[in-house]
Amino acid sequence: MTKTPYYKSIGKEEDVFTHAYNNKLPLLLKGPTGTGKTRFVDYMAHQLNSTLITVSCNEETSSTDLIGRYLIKGAETLWIDGPLTTAVKTGAILYLDEIAEARPDVIVAIHALTDHRKELYIDKLGQTIKAHPDFMLVASFNPGYQKGFKELKPSTRQRFVALSFVYPNLKDEVDILVNETQIDTATAKKLVTIAHKIRNLTELGLTETVSTRLLVDAAKLIGTGLPKRLAVKVGIVEPLTDDEDIITALTDLCDLMI
Repeated sequence: MTKTPYYKSIGKEEDVFTHAYNNKLPLLLKGPTGTGKTRFVDYMAHQLNSTLITVSCNEETSSTDLIGRYLIKGAETLWIDGPLTTAVKTGAILYLDEIAEARPDVIVAIHALTDHRKELYIDKLGQTIKAHPDFMLVASFNPGYQKGFKELKPSTRQRFVALSFVYPNLKDEVDILVNETQIDTATAKKLVTIAHKIRNLTELGLTETVSTRLLVDAAKLIGTGLPKRLAVKVGIVEPLTDDEDIITALTDLCDLMI
C-alpha cells in the first residue's frame, strides 16, 4: 500500500463508511465537485487496507466497459474481466465516480449487487458470480450538475446508504490547504475567504462554484513562486466561467481581497 492520502473529516463520514463496509451496504456520496468525495474514498480504502478500483463515468461508459468483453488475440478469443467483475471476484472497493453520467445499462448491471443477492450476472458468459465477502460498491454524483437532465432515479438511490458532502468551514478548509500545499496560514486564509465570498454570489449564475480542489491548485502555484493575483486568476477565476464580464468582476474582487 502507498502512503495514506491526507483527509480531514468534517463530520461522521468515516464512521458511516466503516459501518457500510462492515454491513456490505452500497454507499452513495452526494455533493458538488471538489468537496473531497474521491479523496475520501481513497483515504478509507487505505484505512480499511482494501484495494480500490476507480471508474470515472461519462456518457460513453457502458455495462460492457464495467463487466468485461471478448478480445481477439492471434487465433484466440479471450475474455477480459472489466473493473466491476474484478472487484466482485477479488473483494475490492469499486468506486463509480459520477455514476449519473454513465449509460442506463450500467445501473441495470449493478442492481443485483445493491440488494440482498450481492451477485453479478455476466450475460455474455452465462454466469452468475457471487460477490466476494469484502466487495463494496461506492458511487458518487453531483446533484446540482445538469439538474433535470442526468439524475439518479429514486428506485436506484434507495438501493444505497447516502452521505452528503459540502464545502468545509473556513477553519477546516484552511487546515486542508496548509496540509496539502504547505502554504503559509495567512495566505491560506485569504484564499479560503475568497472562496467563501464567491460561493455566496449566487446571482452570478455559475454552474459550479469554487471547489476546495481549485484552492489547492492556486495555493500550489503561489507556493512555487507565481504572483498571488495571477495564481488566483488562473487557478480560481478562469476555471469557473468563460463570460468575460464575470471574469473581470471576479478578478477585481479577488485582487482587492488578496
